[in-house]
Amino acid sequence: MSVIANKEKDLFINEQIRAKEVMVIGPNGEQLGIKSIKDALTLANYAGFDLVLMSPNANPQVCKIMDYNKFKYESKKKNKENLKKQRENNLEIKEYRLSVSIDVHDFDTRVRNSSKYLEKGHKIKVSIRFKGREMAHPELGREVLLRFAESLNEISVIEQKPTMDGRFMTMILMPKKEK
Repeated sequence: MSVIANKEKDLFINEQIRAKEVMVIGPNGEQLGIKSIKDALTLANYAGFDLVLMSPNANPQVCKIMDYNKFKYESKKKNKENLKKQRENNLEIKEYRLSVSIDVHDFDTRVRNSSKYLEKGHKIKVSIRFKGREMAHPELGREVLLRFAESLNEISVIEQKPTMDGRFMTMILMPKKEK
């Protein structure tokens, strides 16, 4: 019989276990002692569970009597929860580009979209690209950025004030901390 386990860290169960003697742990965590593999399988079948090899490197190898499918389900659920928490910790920065002569409707749309993003807990980077003669009037771009920050002042605070970097003026907003 070939073994098709260990694809994704699967454990050996029941007849896949090749040891002669194993340390057996019961379904409630109690130690049942060192048993032959046949006796351990009989105990597991009698209890209506699977015999799962938990520690293959130990001497003797350690097996536990448990419901293997339930164990796999709970471990997948735990991994999924850990990934979710990890994603929450890795917050993103979303960039919105405006122009000096942005229309009212476009401005309102960007404010609305960025407010949704801020409510999720992410940061917002707002930038303006100056074209041609607009470079002579950076104060117009600063006014647009400050108006943008003012329209979001209920849910965000300015982390980095508007700064000029070449042809771009950028500002970073972060969500307000809830008390």
